[in-house]
Amino acid sequence: MVIAPHPDDAEIGCGGTVAKWLAEGWEVVDVICTNGDKGSRDLAMTSERLAAIRENEQLKAAETLGVTKVVWLGHPDGGLEDTPDFRGELVRLIRLYRPDAVFTTDPYRRAPYLHRDHRITGTVTLDAVFPYSRDHLFYPEHLAEGLLPHRVREVYLWGSDNLDTFVNITETFDLKIAALRCHASQMGENPGSDFGQRWRERAAQLGQSQGLGLAEAFRRIQFRV
Repeated sequence: MVIAPHPDDAEIGCGGTVAKWLAEGWEVVDVICTNGDKGSRDLAMTSERLAAIRENEQLKAAETLGVTKVVWLGHPDGGLEDTPDFRGELVRLIRLYRPDAVFTTDPYRRAPYLHRDHRITGTVTLDAVFPYSRDHLFYPEHLAEGLLPHRVREVYLWGSDNLDTFVNITETFDLKIAALRCHASQMGENPGSDFGQRWRERAAQLGQSQGLGLAEAFRRIQFRV
């Protein structure tokens, strides 16, 4: 399960890894927490039109990678809060889809750029994974739906300052770039010939540190309780 703050974050954070895991036979569900209705510099753009554009872009990107299930929570861009209701939405999805692994953004990143929605998504996702999804007395109303507690085995955090897990995406790098190009409202209608090269250089830098080709990197948390 990939839990992303906005449309495009899943492909930026772990698109190559998702494509690789899908090729190996895993099933993947994308959870998009907001509709991305604020991310535009076009003064003529409206939130309603942008949300529709970004939903279409996300569906195309997911299809490009091979993801067949996208769940939309529909929160407004910039409107995520660490609340019991938002946490309960994620707990319910975890209990419904019962993922072995969850990917999300690292809320503890110290870099200058970190969107508030990213911090909230990462924090609430980690709480939803442990202990809320595990213990049946949290959100007991889920039992009435037939949703049993679930223990996620591991979480992969992208954008971390403390990377410890590197995934070779050499064979799926081109799919990642193709998926990113689907997000034209964010990447630009004509992002230029150097668009893929910039991403390749970053992936090569990550891979070189581990003797790999092109790589994505994460901070991995394993749960044994």
